Amino acid sequence: MQAIETLWHLEMTDPGQLLAAPPPEAPLEILPVGAPYPELNRFFYTSVGADWYWIDRLDWDYDQWRRYLARPGHETWIAYLAGTPAGYFELDGQPHGDVELAMFGLLPQFTGQGLGKYLLTFAVRRAWEKPASRVWLHTCSFDHPHAVANYEARGFRLYRTEQATKEMPEQSPGPWPGSGRVAAK
Repeated sequence: MQAIETLWHLEMTDPGQLLAAPPPEAPLEILPVGAPYPELNRFFYTSVGADWYWIDRLDWDYDQWRRYLARPGHETWIAYLAGTPAGYFELDGQPHGDVELAMFGLLPQFTGQGLGKYLLTFAVRRAWEKPASRVWLHTCSFDHPHAVANYEARGFRLYRTEQATKEMPEQSPGPWPGSGRVAAK
């Protein structure tokens, strides 16, 4: 089906713009992934994005994932709640000093607990440490309904909005395409 997608581009141009969220009451441990690990990133991409039409990378083969993750400046971080993976983010350091928050999200069973606010705070702090001259991201109207509000609450500012027609499946494929599991809404 064809759908209208709104794409929002947000940025921070100074570390002082970060409006930090306090750590959650539950102990959230956030650790870097030491080496490119396509299976791990694909797991998070499909599981976090299952309900939000994250479909652009579903047809990537192993080598595409490996090349993407092995690029200089790319980092993956995993958030663990009581030892269980709860979410992740990817940072892409770019040659001109920008750092893109390329992927960010929580597994569905961990949303609504305030963990995303702190994980985003941690991700932005890490982006500025790379170092960065600007931290930016984009999200769209098919992402979590609170995504833009969380980004703006942490200090990101909208700098561009676009709309385009995009070919979309009738429903999000869920974390296991072809399994019959339908993404929750």
